[in-house]
Amino acid sequence: MTRFVILCVSAFTLVATVQAFAEEPASNRYTMEKTDNGFVRLDTRTGEMSICTEQAGQLVCRLAADERRAIDDTLSELSARVENLESRLDALAPPEDSMGTEIPDEEELDRALGAMEKMMRRFFGMVEEFQKDFDDKPGVPPQPLPDRT
Repeated sequence: MTRFVILCVSAFTLVATVQAFAEEPASNRYTMEKTDNGFVRLDTRTGEMSICTEQAGQLVCRLAADERRAIDDTLSELSARVENLESRLDALAPPEDSMGTEIPDEEELDRALGAMEKMMRRFFGMVEEFQKDFDDKPGVPPQPLPDRT
């Protein structure tokens, strides 16, 4: 893989140098460079690179640029999906100013404590009623409380 990266960098440097010169005739459109594993073919007009290997006496090339295009397409698709998910997440998030950074004032605290007090009084009132109903059952002797030691 490292060798491929080195080949890509050197090929792109070669492309930049070739493109700096005037347009050459079609016969010089491709350049070939020998590597340890085969050849690198460079299209001097488009900059596309092909990795070529010799197989059964023939030179077989596959476009490295196509692989790069596939990676770029996938990257573009994933970037679009991330942006979509981020926008959906932003729509679900509460506004910044309602994140609880504001301290409630005295009136709001009194209102909240009053509601809690009212709820607790009702709850304990219900407990007392259940206790009276339980204690007032005829024919049922009161049960002693267990020791809690």
